[in-house]
Amino acid sequence: MTLDLTAYDALSFDCYGTLIDWEAGIAAVIGPWARRFDASITDEQALVAYAEHEAAVERDSPTARYPDVLREAFRRLGAELGFDVTDADADALGGSVPAWPAFDDSAEALQRLKRHYRLIILSNVDRESFAGSNRRLGVEFDEIITAEDVGSYKPAPANFAALARRVDEIGATGRLLHVAQSLFHDHVPAKAAGLPGVWINRRHARPGWGATPDPRAVVTPDLELPSMAAFADAVDAAFARTA
Repeated sequence: MTLDLTAYDALSFDCYGTLIDWEAGIAAVIGPWARRFDASITDEQALVAYAEHEAAVERDSPTARYPDVLREAFRRLGAELGFDVTDADADALGGSVPAWPAFDDSAEALQRLKRHYRLIILSNVDRESFAGSNRRLGVEFDEIITAEDVGSYKPAPANFAALARRVDEIGATGRLLHVAQSLFHDHVPAKAAGLPGVWINRRHARPGWGATPDPRAVVTPDLELPSMAAFADAVDAAFARTA
């Protein structure tokens, strides 16, 4: 490992895909819906088909609240597949975020990391939806920046500019490390903004990108780990060596 994890004062996190299992949450709605029309469609196939639609809606409607993004992305997925999406279907996905499960290791890892760093959320979501997810994570974040606050969705540079401004305000400029699963939403734009990053590669045992679009660029995060637990272990070990 070449990244000095003790050199940072704050960690910024993507939430969905990194801390909250958004693929499980989305698949719980669109998987059974798709199989009403074609019993052979797997959850993974449904997620892959869905991924580009959510990203497109976020580009097309950057100020839309995330539940409405989910609804519109679902309708576009239905149009692509030729399957009907009712208002009830769309609402089931749009209102589902607070029910999306946390990864099993997220809460405990965040508690361990909070001993060493300030914790910041930089998430493609609205405040209300994140509040539901935050209850599942069981930690008080020091700063929360959402797409609703910024008026755009990652990978837009504006989101990382908002993060940089807040980090400057709290006196952590140059000592921030970004932690995320998505290369497309997070690591490509974070690198462009000069921000070092840790890739929590939740899909390390599965091929493809799932609910996340192809990053469309080559990016090499500063550190890759398979889970939040592994990251917390690496942090604890790094600080133990300095004790």
